Amino acid sequence: MVFVDRDGTLNRHRPGYVTRGDDLDVLPGVPAAVRLLNDAGCRVVLVTNQRGLATGALTEAQLVEVHQRLVDDLATAGAHLDAIQVCPHQVGECGCRKPLPGLFEQALRRAPWARVGRCVMVGDQDTDLVPAQGLGMRTARVDEASATFEEVVRALLMPTI
Repeated sequence: MVFVDRDGTLNRHRPGYVTRGDDLDVLPGVPAAVRLLNDAGCRVVLVTNQRGLATGALTEAQLVEVHQRLVDDLATAGAHLDAIQVCPHQVGECGCRKPLPGLFEQALRRAPWARVGRCVMVGDQDTDLVPAQGLGMRTARVDEASATFEEVVRALLMPTI
């Protein structure tokens, strides 16, 4: 199972919240990279903090629209997400907001066949990676300047000698 962050990993960060599907700017190579994961038999699970839901800056309908745009963009390459896990809370209101492990634990409960030590988290910030590391997952950092999502995925899928 491969967990992926959204903002800064699959799409470009933008000031404020992505509140419309048209504002979602999927990074180059992301749909093809997700397809590589799908073709390799990996389950791909999006884990994202969306506190804009708690503050009122974002409605649930808007979030659905944004995620539908992401799903549609991935589908252009024949790619898909197997699940989307969202934390809608403010900091300190829950156990699911990254860097806490709740989103990962929820997904793992739904996939009892998944072995944590074989799972990977791909993200662009420590808050994405720390909870996965705490659960015993491998992690990979995305950085537009040095390691794109596509490059990270290719490295993850490269056979080891």
